[in-house]
Amino acid sequence: MFKGKAISVSMHDAGIAELRFDLEGESVNKFNALTVQELGQAVEVLEKADGLKGVLVTSGKPVFIVGADITEFGSQFGPNATGTFDKTKDPANIAFNRLEDLHVPTVALINGYAMGGGLELTLTCDFRVMSTVAKIGLPETKLGIIPGWGGTVRLPRIAGADTAIDWIASGKEQRADVALKAGVVDGVVAPDQLQAAGLKVLEQAIAGTMPYAERRATKKGPLKLNQTEAMMAFETSKAFVAGMAGPNYPAPIVAIECMQKAAGMTRDDALQVEAEGFIKVANTPVATSLIGIFMSDQLIAKKAKGWEKRADKKVKSAAVLGAGIMGGGIAYQSALKGVPIKMKDINQAGLDLGLSEATKLLSKAVNRGRMTVEKMGGILSTIDATLSYDSFTELDIIVEAVVENPKVKHSVLAEVEKSVSDDTIIASNTSTISITHLAEALQRPENFCGMHFFNPVHAMPLVEVIRGEKSSDTAIARTVAYANTLGKKAIVVKDCPGFLVNRVLFPYFAGFMGLLKDGADFTAVDKTMERWGWPMGPAYLMDVVGIDTGEHAQAVMADGFPERMSKTFKTAGDVMYENTRYGQKNGKGFYVYELDKRGKPKKVVDPAVYELLAPHVDERKEFDKEEMVTRMMLPMATELARCLEEGIVESAAEADMALIYGVGFPPFRGGVFRWMDSIGLDKFVALSDKYKYLGKLYEATDKQRAMAAAGESYYA
Repeated sequence: MFKGKAISVSMHDAGIAELRFDLEGESVNKFNALTVQELGQAVEVLEKADGLKGVLVTSGKPVFIVGADITEFGSQFGPNATGTFDKTKDPANIAFNRLEDLHVPTVALINGYAMGGGLELTLTCDFRVMSTVAKIGLPETKLGIIPGWGGTVRLPRIAGADTAIDWIASGKEQRADVALKAGVVDGVVAPDQLQAAGLKVLEQAIAGTMPYAERRATKKGPLKLNQTEAMMAFETSKAFVAGMAGPNYPAPIVAIECMQKAAGMTRDDALQVEAEGFIKVANTPVATSLIGIFMSDQLIAKKAKGWEKRADKKVKSAAVLGAGIMGGGIAYQSALKGVPIKMKDINQAGLDLGLSEATKLLSKAVNRGRMTVEKMGGILSTIDATLSYDSFTELDIIVEAVVENPKVKHSVLAEVEKSVSDDTIIASNTSTISITHLAEALQRPENFCGMHFFNPVHAMPLVEVIRGEKSSDTAIARTVAYANTLGKKAIVVKDCPGFLVNRVLFPYFAGFMGLLKDGADFTAVDKTMERWGWPMGPAYLMDVVGIDTGEHAQAVMADGFPERMSKTFKTAGDVMYENTRYGQKNGKGFYVYELDKRGKPKKVVDPAVYELLAPHVDERKEFDKEEMVTRMMLPMATELARCLEEGIVESAAEADMALIYGVGFPPFRGGVFRWMDSIGLDKFVALSDKYKYLGKLYEATDKQRAMAAAGESYYA
């Protein structure tokens, strides 16, 4: 009946047509301009078809539809957006409405992911049958926007206001059993039963035993809530969601406001309210930033996948050297993701600590109902705690995670190399020490690279894979493949002191130390940077990282970049270190730490810190908030620009994602390079000149000056 490059329509027996999504040349279905155009054509064919009694909506891919193709529609978002948001003229909304208004019943068969526009399409159908392995959701608020193809209109009328608010505001993907319980889908069956189940539902609808006209009228009419119920549902939700999302993420609240405003309206008027809400958030810098992050995330995933394809073998077995908290975290993550791992240490106490860490993390999953005790036992059984190198010749990769000391690491690396096969990859989890330097201890340096995990391993997405001077592509590829298996975001960087994240983090800390020396209150700086968007201020972050760890790392940075990173005064960090205030690890740093009711450390201001700092800092004074942000961010941003110019990292997108995933740079700002673009490189260079008296860390690079003069930006 119709055959396009994305959609086909064919007639089966008994007047049943199948509208099938199967985008040519792609592994998934998505709504690009071609698919939207063909959907309109396909629906027109169905409208005119003789003898049509019902329609099945299916997918020819392992997924249903993953949503809109952001790469095509990206120009519609942000302050400089192009194109129209008039939903009365939007081809997708028109096609969706026509599908919903067909004179025959429709059933969507959700065989895999149906996200965003994919789920919105299924909501236009009269019935939805879902595979047990499929997942659905409306993730638009995670991109700084709201559903724009009827999600805020149809979902509350199908599943109720509470479900719609929860699903849309959170943006989370939902399992089949949850969707069935919520009433979003009408049935859940095994994958091999999906077609038969959908046909059965459609046949019953055609026969009149499953009436669809009443359902359709409910979906297209006002929300069935009286004024009091509506006020309670929406106002209460807005207060809760605002508290969770914070002031920097407006989309969830706008979505709720749209649902509330349109509650008493019919479909077409409600869709116009949604369109107005969509425009409101789509034109914000937050949408630009979050959509940019989405696209950058796709880039790093594609590059990591590319490295994995180049790997000479799949990692089926691994080891970690050095148990403890970090080693236990790596062992836990490996075992959890199905890669058996040996955990080697030189004493039983270390092994006990590592096993305790893994057991603690697994127990949390059991206590939260995410894992059975039996599964926990099975995972723990794949962690082999050992004091010897027995059977190490059978391993595909080994992660060295011993104490951060070059001599100790040299000794351990040389020792383990003698106990493995010629093609085993060895990776160091060092956070600062040169991979090229560590490789000097090895006979096969080509089989060695860095694999820097961030603490806590189970929670932090980033893994830096560091290429030393002699690291081979094979070593990099197999290490990235292992990181992918562990569910991590792998970014390949070149070797230098601190690599990428720590190299730029310490100039940020240096800016903080300078502020304190000039009389700033560390609590005021923390509050300012947290309001700016960081998950924790610099003093709190130093306490969490460990003041002693920071002192060691800063010395490495100063040795590597003496002109910019050598100290010229005794810093507040030095004072904390000299007074054995190491942070959370020993209960006192810039703050003191007390356990709250849940047993988690809670920071408390300690007056003794001000007394310790007094001899080494100027008299306390209040700083302008913008000045505090500028003095903190300029050194980090300039050092990151140097990393890009030196080829330490290949792209601005990868650099931005490394800081978002590695240290929690505020996502709504899109990354450090997007932040520089947002203020303009001309203004950035002017600020650098204003503060250059503070030292070399504040001096813009020649490339930045040239870009500013040419009106260029880091992102096109």
